[in-house]
Amino acid sequence: MQTMALLSLMALAAPLARPADTDSTEAVVRAVYDVISGPAGARDWARFRALFSDGARLISIRLTPDGPVPNVMTPDDFARRLTTNTEKNAFFESEIARRVETFGNIAHVFSTYESHRAPGDKPFARGINSFQLVKEGKSWKVMSILWDSEREGQPLPEKYLK
Repeated sequence: MQTMALLSLMALAAPLARPADTDSTEAVVRAVYDVISGPAGARDWARFRALFSDGARLISIRLTPDGPVPNVMTPDDFARRLTTNTEKNAFFESEIARRVETFGNIAHVFSTYESHRAPGDKPFARGINSFQLVKEGKSWKVMSILWDSEREGQPLPEKYLK
């Protein structure tokens, strides 16, 4: 009896993605952008976590005096990092172009993005999110997101803007 009660509580506590969030590669990428974007305030981090496979990583490229280095985060690390900013500031990130490659149960989505403080504002940042996706049962989940930003000397190539 106690085992059943414990399993029931664990099932209720487990974060669930919205059913349509993981139906396709397009849907899971769209859901990631949807969760992280919005006016100043809280984000739905339970929904965000549910978009990721176990062991998933988010990796940004940081510039240091010695050159670029990867900054590796778990989905929880990323949520804590972004919350510091989004609790006080609006942040909207949207996809402006996409390239998708799939084979069997894996997919790669090269997603060009723009970041804004408000919808329709001039972007303050652009770059590319490289999503690695895996099919788990009938659901597509994020295994990793690796991204780098446009900057002086590193403009976005025209081919990734279409």
